Amino acid sequence: MPFPLPTRARSGPRRRSLLAGLAGTALLTGCTSGDGDAVSVTKARQASAAERTRIRAARDSAALGARYDEVIAAHPSLARRLGPLRAEVASHAKAFGSGGPGSPSPSSSLASSGSPSGAASPVPVPAAPKDALASLAARERELADTRTADSADVPGELARLLASVAASGAAHAYLLTEGGK
Repeated sequence: MPFPLPTRARSGPRRRSLLAGLAGTALLTGCTSGDGDAVSVTKARQASAAERTRIRAARDSAALGARYDEVIAAHPSLARRLGPLRAEVASHAKAFGSGGPGSPSPSSSLASSGSPSGAASPVPVPAAPKDALASLAARERELADTRTADSADVPGELARLLASVAASGAAHAYLLTEGGK
């Protein structure tokens, strides 16, 4: 009768297990080092896109404020009604212009973009006060729609600011058209 060979219990992992583990570790290490660079590049792109959105919003608010000034100058009888709305638009421009240290103010971004800052608007103010209010309301609605769309593409605090100013612009549009009835 043959005697069975004694089975030796191996201590520690097998060679195949070690090789597979080393290969997996090398793959994971290789993937992670590249991801850190990609994440930082993506964050930088998002930050610059958010900054461009903020500057554009500040410029748009400043231009809207200038349009309010033009309408008030053309129709002094509307000054009392438009004054509080104009003040809010100015505060919106200031809120967008205060994006951090060294960020351009709305007036400096207006000057650098070539947009009129103090010059007459290319679109004349309508002669009838009702038409002038309607043109302001249309501009408020347009900006509100743009800001609502932009708020989906920017991070946290700027998205909340854009949404808040968009809601304010929609309320201004209502007050300009329906509020006087």
